[in-house]
Amino acid sequence: MDGRTTVRYLQEYIKEKDYNPESIPDYFMKLAEEVGELSKAILKNAVRKDGASVKDTIDEEIWDVMYYALALANCYGINMEDVIKDKEELNRIKYSSKIVFETDR
Repeated sequence: MDGRTTVRYLQEYIKEKDYNPESIPDYFMKLAEEVGELSKAILKNAVRKDGASVKDTIDEEIWDVMYYALALANCYGINMEDVIKDKEELNRIKYSSKIVFETDR
């Protein structure tokens, strides 16, 4: 990867390989399961080391959480790039942050 993977690309990638709106409850249950696995990995401080396998690490579990969250967004037709921008603006106001979320990055 070149470090420029977009949320839009991730959503399109997941939608192409795994799009089953009738499986929303299953996607949600997988998301909850992956959050539990992330919790276990955090408690073990299982961070991936350079060149090591991603298996059973915090790294792997964060991706799994992101995967199922984006799969759910796809099922509901939610464009997460729009949501991120809108929600960050609400958060900036709510938490009086001077840092502005930059779009088109």
